[in-house]
Order: sequence, then C-alpha cells, then structure tokens
Amino acid sequence: MSSPSIQTPWVESPFFEAEIAEARLAPADEALVRHFAEYGYVIIDPEIDEALIDEALAASQPDFKNQRTNRLENAWQRHEAIRKIAAAPRVLEILELLYQRKPIPFQTLNFSTGSQQRTHSDSIHFNSVPERFLAGVWLAMEDVHDGNGPLHYYPGSHRLPFYDLSILGMKGSDSTSIEEMLTKYYTQYEDFIEQLVAQKKLDKKILNLKKGQALIWSANLLHGGEKILIPGSTRYTQVNHYYFENCAYYRPMRTDMALERISIQKVTNIATGEIVKSNYLGTSINHVGYSYKVYLPEGVLRKVVPSQLRQWVRKLVNK
Repeated sequence: MSSPSIQTPWVESPFFEAEIAEARLAPADEALVRHFAEYGYVIIDPEIDEALIDEALAASQPDFKNQRTNRLENAWQRHEAIRKIAAAPRVLEILELLYQRKPIPFQTLNFSTGSQQRTHSDSIHFNSVPERFLAGVWLAMEDVHDGNGPLHYYPGSHRLPFYDLSILGMKGSDSTSIEEMLTKYYTQYEDFIEQLVAQKKLDKKILNLKKGQALIWSANLLHGGEKILIPGSTRYTQVNHYYFENCAYYRPMRTDMALERISIQKVTNIATGEIVKSNYLGTSINHVGYSYKVYLPEGVLRKVVPSQLRQWVRKLVNK
C-alpha cells in the first residue's frame, strides 16, 4: 500500500521511510536526503564558480563601506552576482530533491564579519502554511574558522515543535514597527531558546567551511553565530532563504492567528524576478503588510453589521 499524500516536506513526514523506498533514489541522493531528514542539515558543494563569488565580494564592498554595517539585506536587487548565487542551479536542484517541491529564493543576506547572533530558528522570522516549507543556504565566501565567528547549529533540533510568540504569552501583531517588535519581544524569544537548548541537552556543532562550500539547513534547525575571537577578522558569507511552491508565506513575529491578524509576506522569486502569490490549498491570497490599519473583532461585526455586509468588510480590511 502506498503512503498517503500529506502536506509536509517528505524529510519531515511520518511516512518518510515508505516514501523514500518508493522514490528509488540513486545511493548518493538517498544518503543526502536521509542525512537531512535525521539531522536537519547537509554540507554541499554548490558548484558556484569562485570567480562569481569574487565578483559578488567586489560588488558588495562599497555597500559595506557606505552603510557601515556588517549585514546587507537583499543586495541581489543591486548586484547580479549576488542574485546568481541565490539562484545557483545546483542549489535549487538539491533543494527540490530535499523538499519535493520547486524552491523559491526570496531573500539574501550578505555578511562581512561574523553575525555573533544568539541561537534561533528561522521559523520565527519566516514560515509557511503548510508548515516547514522553508530552508536556508549559507555559503562561505572565504574560509571560515574558529577565529572569525563561524556558524553554530544543533543537529536534530529541527524536529522540535515550532515555537511562536504566543507560547511566551506575547502578541506579535501588537507592535507598530519592526524596531518595537525586536525591542519588546526578540530578546525574550532568544532567552527562551537558550533555556530550551539547555533543558534538551542539545549537542552544539561549529561549522568551519572552505571558501565555496555551503550548508543547507531546515527551517526549524536551531543555529546562531559564534564569538569573533580574532579582532578585525572578516567572515564573508552569503545566506539565502528559500520558500517552496504552493504555500502561503507569512511572518510569525507579526502574526496572531487566533485574532485573524496574519502578516502574509510579499514574495519575489529572485531567480525569475516574478512575484509569487501565497496559495492556500489552491486558494490565492494577497499579501498583507506589517501595519494593520483596521481590526474589527467578529463579535463587534455581528452586533452592528448585517451578515452580507460583514463579508464585504472582511474583504475590505484584508486587502
């Protein structure tokens, strides 16, 4: 009997063993998929030409200098080399193998030094319905070692539940700006993840890669940046985030599902330049910005608005 078709990445499916047996993959591909399913990451050769990496590095130097920051968001919009790295054919091929859906590169982050970011899950920033159709790819644009702030990660942590702000008793949609949200909530979330790691006794690994190597990780894999031990050292890397086709894409830190406040993300496919609309089981959904200009609880609508007009109001406020 064939395994049932369910809306989850096959590497996280309860029917994974049956599905991978049915797939009859080549031995190398099966080993890659099994490693990702068990540990939540794989280290790959993305087959990106070193000349392209050097071109991206050269193109981003003025941005780092002018903005006086170690982090450039969505520099693919200005630099073709960065866009090409995010859309690297071999990376897209492996992602499709791991998720059994076509990947959609939608964000790039370029770093000149180690992020030194506390442990977190990308799922708190970006998520999908169905859940877990999100992956990150971390490309070393120079050798990464213990001294220049490498990535750390916790193998197998992707299997933990997804924890949003509601479990901490917080409403993400109450914030009026990204800055307020980060100030009010994010440190508390990081504190929670730190305590979770300690409670679960998770095993931390440090990622030292050679220039041109890349790490693919699952949406919910816990990871962060190690301390920079060599002052003044660089650590040029590019992080790309990928959704997958036929999902609704939303930002959990700006969302409260029970209040019908859902921040549907506007997604541009970096590979094609096309807007990708959210899709919930065949139903297309418009993106919703950060600010919620109007919020009318259903109870209020029932008291003051006839049923047909209620539907019109709902459509109006969700545009």
